[in-house]
Amino acid sequence: MSKVVNTCLLSILCIALCAFPCDSYNVVHFGAKPNGQSDSSLSFLRTWMAACSSARPSTVYIPRGKFLLSPVTFSGSCKNRVTFQIEGTLVAPSDYWSMGNSGFWILFHEVSRVSILGGKIDGRGAGFWACRRKGGNCPVGARSISFMWCKDIYVRGLTSINSQSIHMAIGRSRNMRIEYTNIRAPSGSPNTDGIHVQYSSDITIRRSIIKTGDDCISIGPGTRNMWVERIGCGPGHGISIGSLGNGIREEGVQNVTVTTSVFTKTDNGVRIKSWARPSSGYATNIHFRNLVMLNVVNPIIIDQTYCPNYQCPHQSSGVKISKVTYSNIRGSSSRPEAITLDCSRTNPCTGIKLHNIKLSTPNKATRAVCYNAGGSTRGQVIPRSCLRR
Repeated sequence: MSKVVNTCLLSILCIALCAFPCDSYNVVHFGAKPNGQSDSSLSFLRTWMAACSSARPSTVYIPRGKFLLSPVTFSGSCKNRVTFQIEGTLVAPSDYWSMGNSGFWILFHEVSRVSILGGKIDGRGAGFWACRRKGGNCPVGARSISFMWCKDIYVRGLTSINSQSIHMAIGRSRNMRIEYTNIRAPSGSPNTDGIHVQYSSDITIRRSIIKTGDDCISIGPGTRNMWVERIGCGPGHGISIGSLGNGIREEGVQNVTVTTSVFTKTDNGVRIKSWARPSSGYATNIHFRNLVMLNVVNPIIIDQTYCPNYQCPHQSSGVKISKVTYSNIRGSSSRPEAITLDCSRTNPCTGIKLHNIKLSTPNKATRAVCYNAGGSTRGQVIPRSCLRR
């Protein structure tokens, strides 16, 4: 996997960082107002169209200031590379109903060879979260920045705050690198995942800080060849594969590595979760290694009876989980069950490996709990392994 990922990274870096002559297009010259009050959506679209039609590499330049954007879609295909150089802040409308029900705020659709460098996006999600908490009539909620059917994308240095729902969503895309991002939302904000990936391949996320009310990174069906490293996660729900098993016919997750990251006071550390219902889904060749857990509720967890809203299927998960390695994981759990491997009774987990684990609970004995899980251990494993051989 590392060879495939490294090849992809080199190609993206060549696209994003090499010095080429380029045309520059300033959104202000196309009518955008940096006052945070005038809707600049049409001006941004005009700037994009000019840059996208350029025969030479081009830059969409967003200077300092605040730019109000309604939901906007940037679509391809462009004649050459396009870079968004952002020095200002993009802000969503203060009235969350203005975002509509498309589920998107800033959407890149069917684009390739695009770089997004720097800047801040503010989803102004507080009003929407309040509506959700009241259980009233609310819109679906908008993802702050999304990439659908895209390829060869590079995102560096972007800050995303207070998204209505997911901060960054990646779907049906390939060959993307995201690094040095800063994602923030209050711990009580619902469904504000930091980065969500599904039906995508060759995705790298690295050197980022993610503090949200939901998963720092969530990895959905159809994801393969994904590399995650040097993430500071917390607060939030940790890094999750799933939930899987939403449908009977579902693509699997394979070749995912999460490494060299720190989890601080999160609900979960590294988690694989699936609904307890029939499914063709699977998760295989998963590697969690070199991780630090600091007062995490569930540092290591597989949950194949996932049911967040008490509307449980009460069946057995058809999702097959195999070849999952946990190695060099240390730190503290806030509860005695530091390792929970709750696997399907009809599709037991196989090939689970625990290598060099040291997790403790302050002033309490720490334990591992296993159901229908088989595999092996190597080196020191604390708490003592409960895997079947």
